[in-house]
Amino acid sequence: MIQLTNVEKIFNTKKGNIKAVDNVNLNIEKGEIFGIIGYSGAGKSTMIRMFNGLELPTSGEVQINGEVLNYLSKKELLKRRQKISMIFQHFNLLWSRTVYDNVALPLEIAGVPKAEQHDKVKSLIELVGLKGREKAYPSELSGGQKQRVGIARALSNDPEVLLCDEATSALDPQTTDEILNLLVEINKRLNITMILITHEMAVIRKICSRVAVMEAGKIVELGEVINVFNRPQTAITKRFVRDDLNEDEVETSIQEINKTYPEGTIIKLKFVGSTTGQPIVSKVIQKYGLEMNILEGNVKHTRNGSYGHLIVHINQNNIPIEQIELELIQHGVEIEVERHG
Repeated sequence: MIQLTNVEKIFNTKKGNIKAVDNVNLNIEKGEIFGIIGYSGAGKSTMIRMFNGLELPTSGEVQINGEVLNYLSKKELLKRRQKISMIFQHFNLLWSRTVYDNVALPLEIAGVPKAEQHDKVKSLIELVGLKGREKAYPSELSGGQKQRVGIARALSNDPEVLLCDEATSALDPQTTDEILNLLVEINKRLNITMILITHEMAVIRKICSRVAVMEAGKIVELGEVINVFNRPQTAITKRFVRDDLNEDEVETSIQEINKTYPEGTIIKLKFVGSTTGQPIVSKVIQKYGLEMNILEGNVKHTRNGSYGHLIVHINQNNIPIEQIELELIQHGVEIEVERHG
């Protein structure tokens, strides 16, 4: 569906050349929800603009459905762009137009007859959950409703690709979840390829199947979300995971736990994938006759499984920790001994 081959983008500035995208190779499958995550300056916004030809690579190729965008004429590129829609962080709605008229705008520009416009706009407004709000203006809508209008407008030309540039960054957590759920539903119903650009780990984790982690213009990690974030290889990915799991708070909690429970053994169990839904811990407790208290837990869910940890206190001293560790590993659960009593 989408293929980037040795793509570089260099901007010429007064302070010299800036390489915003550095030798990127990437394949995105049709119908996939693909995430690109990175902090400010990583190059992800430049990347997303190359997906729709708003920026052309300095070198390399950007190919969509067999067409190399950087070889198209301006007229051909404009036509191709009609099938690559975009939703934005700040909605980019026309404040003087109603919900209906905002959604209809791309159809008007494309010269679609009014009669055809009406049925299309009506169905899209219903699809995004705004039935009854057709005559409302953007100033009368909540942030989530504005983004729903943006999504409906982006779908009006029946795009093959939907680009989401920090599409939930301006929304509260509950509204973010609602918008992400809507995107998943649209992806299932219409089989549209979606690319999400974000700096928020939770957005990637909740709806993307694969993720590329960007830093300094390069893709430093790439793979299924659960694999990349369960076993991060680079410092930048580890930072994303650490923030998502609140690892700094966990370390503080362990210090407090050590004070509260001065005796016994404290261990941290790390789960991944299907093991999070199995009663592994309770089976080990029964087998070894342990008195175990679960003190803290944090499990995160992805489209391909879950990952997270439990911190437990075992009252007994001198337990067969090596034997227990071996058994847990066989079930896909890793163990970190914080203190062995």
